[in-house]
Amino acid sequence: MGMGRALAVALMGLNGHVIEVEADIGQTLPSFVLLGLPDAALNEARERIRSAAQNSGIPLSRRKITVNLVPASLPKKGSGFDLAIVMAALEAAGDVRRTGGTVFIAELGLDGRLRPVRGVLPAVLAAMRAGRREFVVAESNLAEAELVAGAKVRGYGSLAQVAADFEADPEPLVFAVTQGAGTAAAPLREDAAAAMQEPPDLSEVAGQGEARLALEIAAAGGHHLMMVGPPGSGKTMLAERLPGLLPALSDDEALEVTAIHSLDHVRRGVNGLIRRPPYERPHHSASTASIIGGGTGIPRPGAASRAHRGVLFLDEAPEFDKRVLDALRQPLESGELVLHRSAGTAAYPARFQLVLAANPCPCGKAAGKGISCECTPMARRRYFGRLSGPLLDRVDIQLQVNRVQLAQLSDSEPREGTVQVAARVQVARDTARERLRPFGLVHNADLTGRILRGPLRLPPADTALLDRAMGLGSLTARGYDRVLRLAWTVADLRGRDRPGAEDVGLALTLRQRGEGQ
Repeated sequence: MGMGRALAVALMGLNGHVIEVEADIGQTLPSFVLLGLPDAALNEARERIRSAAQNSGIPLSRRKITVNLVPASLPKKGSGFDLAIVMAALEAAGDVRRTGGTVFIAELGLDGRLRPVRGVLPAVLAAMRAGRREFVVAESNLAEAELVAGAKVRGYGSLAQVAADFEADPEPLVFAVTQGAGTAAAPLREDAAAAMQEPPDLSEVAGQGEARLALEIAAAGGHHLMMVGPPGSGKTMLAERLPGLLPALSDDEALEVTAIHSLDHVRRGVNGLIRRPPYERPHHSASTASIIGGGTGIPRPGAASRAHRGVLFLDEAPEFDKRVLDALRQPLESGELVLHRSAGTAAYPARFQLVLAANPCPCGKAAGKGISCECTPMARRRYFGRLSGPLLDRVDIQLQVNRVQLAQLSDSEPREGTVQVAARVQVARDTARERLRPFGLVHNADLTGRILRGPLRLPPADTALLDRAMGLGSLTARGYDRVLRLAWTVADLRGRDRPGAEDVGLALTLRQRGEGQ
C-alpha cells in the first residue's frame, strides 16, 4: 500500500487550475475521507466511486482511503473529479500503473460508466496552459475536448476501459491528436447544431428602409441599437437578422465563445466550434443573475456572457427590472463581467452588441397621432424612466420604427438579402480594422474620445451641426463621441476616407431620433 496521484481541473469561471489528487491507503478500519474544500456534489463522490469501482470489477481497498485535493485552499466544485479520484485510489492500491501527467475529467455512474460534465473545453484549455498535454474524458465529451489544438485526448465509455489501459503492462495508447509534432493542425469543426440553423434573411423584412440602414450601420461598426415603435412594426424581425449580418467568428473568437457555452447548464457539451455570432433573447422577467451571471458557489455565466461576440436582444426593454438594465452599463463599457461570490470570483467576457426594443407607451398605441392611446403622460414617463439616461447614453443608435404600410407590404420588388448586406458590412469592417490597427482597436464603436479628438479629428466645418447640438445641451460628451463613431462607420460603408458633414448629419439623426419619447 502506498500513495497514488492523478490530475484534475478546478474551474473558476473560464479560468481553471490543475488539481493534484493525492490518495493514501492506511492500515486502519475501512473509511473514505475527502479533503481539500470539496462542495456537496464532490463530497458525494465517495459513494459513487466505491460503487463504480465495485461494479467495474476493480473494487477499492477495504482499508482507510484518504484523498486530498491540492491546493487545499482552492474550492472544488462538481462531479468532474470522480475519475481522477478513483484513478489515484487505484494507483495507491497498485491496481493500475502510474498515471503520470494525464488529466482525468469525467463523472462516474454507479455502474462504472463515464458520464459527460460541463466545462470540458475551458478545463482542457487551462490544463494546456499549465503544460499538460494528455487527457482522458468521457466519450460524450471527446469531440469537445479535441477542439483544443495540441491536446492528446482519449475518450472512454467506462471505468473498466480506463483501468485496462493503465495496467502495469498496458497496450500502447493511441491518442486522437488534433495537433502535434510533425502533424498538421486538424480543421476546427463548426458546431453541428448551429450549422443546421440558417439565420433568418433580411429580405423578409418589408419596408423599413431607415431601420434596415440603421441595422447595417450597427453591424458594420459594432454599435448598440435601440428601436422604439408600435407592436407589429418589425422590431423583433430586425433584431433577429442582425447576427446574420455579422462576420463569422475567427478561430480564437470561436474557441472563446464555445468555452462559455460549454459552461452553460442547459447544454451538455458542444460538438464543435460555434462559428456564428450567438444571439440571446432573455424574457423581460429574467433576474439580474440570469442576465449578468451568478448562482450559488462559483458564479455561472449569464445571458450577457453567452451573447459574447454576438447580440443580446432585450425585447420590451422597459419591462425589465431597472436593476437588471443598469447592471448592463459596466459590461457595455469594459466588455467583461467580474462576479464576486463567497466561494470565489469568476470573470467572463461580455463584449456583445446590445439591441433594445420598446413600445412608444405601455399600451403601444401612441404611434402616429396616438388617438387610440389611453396612457397618461405620467404613465409614459414612468414607462421610459426605467431606461436610465446613463444606459441610453451608451446606445449609439436610437431609432424610431414606424408601422409598415400596405403598399410596402404588397411591394413585389426584390429586396436586398442578408448575403448582400453582410458583404458590405465585411468590407466596412475590414476598412475600419486597418485604420484602427495602430490604436489596437477593431471596431469603430471602440474608438475613444482621445483618438476622435486627436489623430482622427474632423475639421470644424464637418462637425458644426454636432457642435451646435452639444451647445444646446441635447448631447452629452459621451453622446458627442458616439455620434462621431457612427459617422466613421457611415463613411466606411460609403467608401470614404473620412466622414464629411453629410455623414455626421446622418449619424446625429440616428442618435437623436428616439429622443423625446
